[in-house]
Amino acid sequence: MTGTEGTSRTASRRHVVAAAGAVCFAAALTACGAGGDTEEQGAATESGGGGGGATLGSTADVPVGGGKVFAAQKVVVTQPTKGDFRAFSAVCTHQGSLLNEVSGGTVGCPLHHSRFDVADGSVKEGPATKPLPKKEIKVEGDSIKLA
Repeated sequence: MTGTEGTSRTASRRHVVAAAGAVCFAAALTACGAGGDTEEQGAATESGGGGGGATLGSTADVPVGGGKVFAAQKVVVTQPTKGDFRAFSAVCTHQGSLLNEVSGGTVGCPLHHSRFDVADGSVKEGPATKPLPKKEIKVEGDSIKLA
């Protein structure tokens, strides 16, 4: 093997490693961008996306001072005070994870532990910086429906 063949192989390996690094970097950027896309999708759903009129559940499912996540519809319904039902997107505004629990007056995200207020969807604990988008609901008798 001559000196130039060794240099050629080294340069070739460097190109392969650099290309692999570029692919990983591009994948990471795409993943980081998902939060922005999710926020925009949430806003689009809020302003008239599908699911209008679907029954979410019973008012008995939503405790006073707490709430319930309806995962299939990606909606969380809360009842900050008796008889006052509110609804928000159940998609975290940080990176788009589905919110999974309601306790202590907040709705929580399992991914990075952001917490949102049950009364107005505002951020109580980050890393999320944007509140949950509001959803329109109707309470008819004991049924809670998407508007």
